[in-house]
Amino acid sequence: MSQPNFDAMSEAELRAYVYEHRDDQEAFYAFADRLTAKPPSATYPASMTPE
Repeated sequence: MSQPNFDAMSEAELRAYVYEHRDDQEAFYAFADRLTAKPPSATYPASMTPE
């Protein structure tokens, strides 16, 4: 059986593959690497006005 190309998969396709093949550690690590490579999302403090 040939190994799928994880780099060619979209994030949604890779997520679906990991869900279907939970015992495939290489797929899990590829998915985790892709998630950690994303830039962090911006967070903003709550407004400090009395309203």
